Amino acid sequence: MLIEERVRELVQEKIADREDLFIVRIKMYNNGILEILMDGDNGIAIEDCVQISRHVGYHLEEENVIDRAYRLEVSSPGVDTPLLLQRQYEKNVGREVRVKDHEGAKREGKLLSVDESGIVIEEKIKEKGKKAATQEAAIPFEHIKETKVLISFK
Repeated sequence: MLIEERVRELVQEKIADREDLFIVRIKMYNNGILEILMDGDNGIAIEDCVQISRHVGYHLEEENVIDRAYRLEVSSPGVDTPLLLQRQYEKNVGREVRVKDHEGAKREGKLLSVDESGIVIEEKIKEKGKKAATQEAAIPFEHIKETKVLISFK
Protein backbone atom coordinates (compact mmCIF):
# COMPACT_ATOMS: atom_id res chain seq x y z
CA MET A 1 0.00 0.00 0.00
CA LEU A 2 1.28 3.43 -0.88
CA ILE A 3 2.03 5.82 1.96
CA GLU A 4 -0.44 8.40 0.65
CA GLU A 5 -3.24 5.82 0.54
CA ARG A 6 -2.69 4.75 4.15
CA VAL A 7 -2.47 8.37 5.31
CA ARG A 8 -5.73 9.17 3.48
CA GLU A 9 -7.42 6.26 5.29
CA LEU A 10 -6.11 7.48 8.64
CA VAL A 11 -7.25 11.06 8.05
CA GLN A 12 -10.70 9.95 6.89
CA GLU A 13 -10.95 7.77 9.98
CA LYS A 14 -10.14 10.78 12.19
CA ILE A 15 -12.57 13.19 10.50
CA ALA A 16 -15.39 10.66 9.90
CA ASP A 17 -17.71 12.53 12.29
CA ARG A 18 -16.82 15.96 10.85
CA GLU A 19 -18.75 16.54 7.61
CA ASP A 20 -17.38 20.10 7.41
CA LEU A 21 -13.73 18.99 7.04
CA PHE A 22 -12.15 17.56 3.91
CA ILE A 23 -8.78 16.50 2.51
CA VAL A 24 -7.30 18.77 -0.14
CA ARG A 25 -4.06 16.91 -0.83
CA ILE A 26 -1.77 14.28 0.69
CA LYS A 27 1.73 14.07 -0.71
CA MET A 28 4.97 12.39 0.33
CA TYR A 29 7.88 14.37 -1.07
CA ASN A 30 11.32 12.94 -1.86
CA ASN A 31 12.87 15.19 0.81
CA GLY A 32 10.98 13.30 3.53
CA ILE A 33 8.14 15.75 4.06
CA LEU A 34 4.70 14.18 4.35
CA GLU A 35 2.24 16.99 3.65
CA ILE A 36 -1.44 16.78 4.53
CA LEU A 37 -3.48 19.77 3.36
CA MET A 38 -6.88 20.00 5.05
CA ASP A 39 -9.71 22.46 4.68
CA GLY A 40 -13.22 22.96 5.94
CA ASP A 41 -16.39 24.51 4.65
CA ASN A 42 -15.83 27.24 7.26
CA GLY A 43 -12.05 26.91 7.44
CA ILE A 44 -10.12 24.58 9.73
CA ALA A 45 -8.90 25.24 13.25
CA ILE A 46 -5.33 24.69 14.37
CA GLU A 47 -6.65 22.22 16.96
CA ASP A 48 -8.16 20.12 14.16
CA CYS A 49 -4.77 20.01 12.41
CA VAL A 50 -3.10 19.03 15.70
CA GLN A 51 -5.57 16.18 16.29
CA ILE A 52 -5.14 14.87 12.74
CA SER A 53 -1.35 15.08 13.05
CA ARG A 54 -1.34 13.14 16.33
CA HIS A 55 -3.67 10.46 14.99
CA VAL A 56 -1.79 9.97 11.72
CA GLY A 57 1.66 10.19 13.34
CA TYR A 58 0.77 7.64 16.01
CA HIS A 59 -0.54 5.09 13.52
CA LEU A 60 2.31 5.58 11.04
CA GLU A 61 4.80 4.87 13.82
CA GLU A 62 2.84 1.92 15.24
CA GLU A 63 2.48 0.32 11.81
CA ASN A 64 6.00 1.28 10.68
CA VAL A 65 4.55 2.53 7.38
CA ILE A 66 7.49 4.79 6.53
CA ASP A 67 10.93 3.19 6.70
CA ARG A 68 12.97 6.40 6.69
CA ALA A 69 13.10 9.73 8.48
CA TYR A 70 10.17 12.00 7.62
CA ARG A 71 8.48 15.17 8.80
CA LEU A 72 4.68 15.25 9.07
CA GLU A 73 3.06 18.59 8.21
CA VAL A 74 -0.69 19.07 8.61
CA SER A 75 -2.03 22.47 7.59
CA SER A 76 -4.63 24.34 5.62
CA PRO A 77 -3.83 25.59 2.12
CA GLY A 78 -2.17 29.00 2.19
CA VAL A 79 -3.60 32.09 0.51
CA ASP A 80 -1.33 31.50 -2.49
CA THR A 81 -2.31 27.84 -2.91
CA PRO A 82 -4.46 27.23 -6.01
CA LEU A 83 -7.93 25.78 -5.60
CA LEU A 84 -7.83 22.05 -6.33
CA LEU A 85 -11.28 20.69 -5.47
CA GLN A 86 -14.82 21.61 -6.47
CA ARG A 87 -15.61 21.91 -2.75
CA GLN A 88 -12.93 24.62 -2.44
CA TYR A 89 -14.49 26.53 -5.31
CA GLU A 90 -17.92 26.22 -3.66
CA LYS A 91 -16.70 27.69 -0.37
CA ASN A 92 -15.21 30.67 -2.24
CA VAL A 93 -18.32 31.68 -4.21
CA GLY A 94 -18.65 35.45 -3.95
CA ARG A 95 -14.90 36.08 -3.77
CA GLU A 96 -12.59 37.50 -6.43
CA VAL A 97 -10.50 34.91 -8.27
CA ARG A 98 -7.80 34.79 -10.95
CA VAL A 99 -8.16 31.92 -13.41
CA LYS A 100 -5.26 30.85 -15.61
CA ASP A 101 -5.92 28.62 -18.61
CA HIS A 102 -3.56 26.09 -20.19
CA GLU A 103 -2.27 28.68 -22.69
CA GLY A 104 -1.33 31.08 -19.88
CA ALA A 105 -4.18 33.57 -20.40
CA LYS A 106 -5.54 35.04 -17.15
CA ARG A 107 -9.05 36.13 -16.30
CA GLU A 108 -10.21 37.81 -13.11
CA GLY A 109 -13.62 38.22 -11.63
CA LYS A 110 -16.09 37.41 -8.92
CA LEU A 111 -16.80 33.69 -8.59
CA LEU A 112 -20.57 33.45 -9.09
CA SER A 113 -21.25 29.73 -9.23
CA VAL A 114 -19.74 26.26 -9.46
CA ASP A 115 -21.03 22.94 -10.75
CA GLU A 116 -19.47 19.64 -11.77
CA SER A 117 -18.51 20.97 -15.21
CA GLY A 118 -16.92 24.30 -14.29
CA ILE A 119 -17.31 27.78 -12.88
CA VAL A 120 -18.97 31.06 -13.76
CA ILE A 121 -17.22 34.35 -13.00
CA GLU A 122 -18.30 37.95 -13.40
CA GLU A 123 -15.52 39.70 -15.31
CA LYS A 124 -14.96 43.43 -15.55
CA ILE A 125 -14.51 44.47 -19.16
CA LYS A 126 -12.47 47.65 -19.46
CA GLU A 127 -12.75 49.78 -22.56
CA LYS A 128 -10.71 52.92 -22.98
CA GLY A 129 -12.70 56.02 -22.12
CA LYS A 130 -15.71 54.06 -20.84
CA LYS A 131 -16.87 52.87 -17.46
CA ALA A 132 -15.98 49.21 -16.86
CA ALA A 133 -18.82 46.87 -17.75
CA THR A 134 -19.30 43.36 -16.39
CA GLN A 135 -20.13 40.12 -18.12
CA GLU A 136 -20.55 36.55 -16.97
CA ALA A 137 -18.10 33.99 -18.30
CA ALA A 138 -18.49 30.22 -17.97
CA ILE A 139 -15.17 28.40 -17.73
CA PRO A 140 -15.09 24.58 -17.92
CA PHE A 141 -12.77 22.85 -15.43
CA GLU A 142 -10.86 21.18 -18.30
CA HIS A 143 -9.77 24.64 -19.50
CA ILE A 144 -8.53 25.72 -16.06
CA LYS A 145 -4.86 25.25 -15.24
CA GLU A 146 -4.96 27.19 -11.96
CA THR A 147 -7.37 29.28 -9.91
CA LYS A 148 -6.34 31.43 -6.97
CA VAL A 149 -8.45 33.52 -4.66
CA LEU A 150 -7.46 37.18 -4.78
CA ILE A 151 -6.90 38.80 -1.43
CA SER A 152 -8.18 42.34 -1.02
CA PHE A 153 -6.87 44.68 1.64
CA LYS A 154 -9.52 47.36 1.07
